[in-house]
Amino acid sequence: MIDEINRHLKAHIDTVNSLGEMLAGPISNCARVLIDALQGGHKILVMGNGGSAADAQHFAAEMVGRYLLERKALPVIALTTDTSILTSVGNDYGFDEIFARQVEALASPGDVLIGISTSGHSRNVKRALEVGKAIGTRTIGLLGRDGGEIAPLVELTLTVPGDTTPRIQEAHLLMVHILCDLVEKGLFQSGLGLKR
Repeated sequence: MIDEINRHLKAHIDTVNSLGEMLAGPISNCARVLIDALQGGHKILVMGNGGSAADAQHFAAEMVGRYLLERKALPVIALTTDTSILTSVGNDYGFDEIFARQVEALASPGDVLIGISTSGHSRNVKRALEVGKAIGTRTIGLLGRDGGEIAPLVELTLTVPGDTTPRIQEAHLLMVHILCDLVEKGLFQSGLGLKR
């Protein structure tokens, strides 16, 4: 059992180490997009399935509540939380539309739409990003493996290398925390403030 634990820890560390080498610049670019949108009075919509749904909700919770700084709440909405919408849209239109219908209802030009998918192939995430682009949202993908079908669709990608879903999810959560930190500091320690 000890060997197995150490194997997991080493794989996690190797994955995290790759982020600094490959993704520091893209993470910074994504943070700038989020800061600019929020500073301009726009909102962020975020979505994913399974563990990625949990990451979407985690991100929204940190932004609406707080990450580390005492500050105003930020308009970030996880599209994974309303079971009545998810089940009614899934029943009436199909599972591929559960996020797209919400984007159609809630998104405005200049908002940011974040899709989280460890495979890069989640059809409902891809469909929602297509709808968001047509509306005029900025689009970001937190992806895994080679980025899949979603990578060429979005404006900015944070693609975790490797093909092990748990390691990709762990890296996504770390990137979520980094983005929360950068957004808070960018908005509330830089003097930019928020338009209301």
